[in-house]
Amino acid sequence: MSDALADVVQAGLEALDLPAFEDLTPDQARGAVCVWGAEQLTAETAVDLGEQHGPDGRWWPRACPRHAADRAHRALYEHVPLCEQCVDEAALCPVGRVLYRLVREGRR
Repeated sequence: MSDALADVVQAGLEALDLPAFEDLTPDQARGAVCVWGAEQLTAETAVDLGEQHGPDGRWWPRACPRHAADRAHRALYEHVPLCEQCVDEAALCPVGRVLYRLVREGRR
């Protein structure tokens, strides 16, 4: 993944407002359970939320598609009014597209 693409994806993930590492169960912190719920995750069902840096080092949160879509939907409502590109033409905003894709993927 290019650095520019990685930055866009990271910005989209930051908009999801992940829970604090200290508030997670061990299973949530290791990606076996959704960070916003209690759903067990598999490689097929999990939405990878990228590498994060916490007090105990790196961690790799994951979410179920439903919770990822709900968070992305909320993030879109917060992002769009404040983003000049979204106000002008939302289809050209890379962060908005990442969030929109998460919404669509989770609603399937």
